[in-house]
Amino acid sequence: MDKKESILQAALTLLVEQGIHATPVSQIAKKAGTGMGTIYNYFENKEVLINAIYVDIKQKEKAILDKSFQEEMPVKVQFEHYYRSTTEFFLKNPLYFRFMDQLHASPVITEHSRESGYLAIGPVVSLLHRGKEEYIIKNLPDNELLQFIGGSILSYLRWLGQIKEHADQKNSLHNQMRLVWDAIKA
Repeated sequence: MDKKESILQAALTLLVEQGIHATPVSQIAKKAGTGMGTIYNYFENKEVLINAIYVDIKQKEKAILDKSFQEEMPVKVQFEHYYRSTTEFFLKNPLYFRFMDQLHASPVITEHSRESGYLAIGPVVSLLHRGKEEYIIKNLPDNELLQFIGGSILSYLRWLGQIKEHADQKNSLHNQMRLVWDAIKA
């Protein structure tokens, strides 16, 4: 792992464990095994570092989404692939989820970073457009549909984090997908 990646990983871990405001750059440097000067060579300040983590997670999520979408598949099947792959991505990467959940509506995330995040979900937006054109998905604004779908994923992941038993996680994920699909279908 190179220095920059080591800094990003150390920052992610500490920011999730302690919170954004309670984590000084000096502590990130210590955990990364580097000096503060090295951090500032890569990142102008802590906010730039936080935004870099955000964009990095969104790019990793995009890589998963790119594998999920196949235009020849029906809209509902693609939606299910998206919902399942996004949920599984965050279940396999709990630090990513906790970081994104913590910063969901934070002013620390810049408009530029949010735009990068929105571009990362381009396949989902295209799917929604196709679904609306084919009268399969309700003709609502994209941002409202995305908020509803994303809110469902966030709530589901939070719920899984709170319950002690995950015995029927596969079935509960299927139920969540079905509930959301039933709500957005035309």
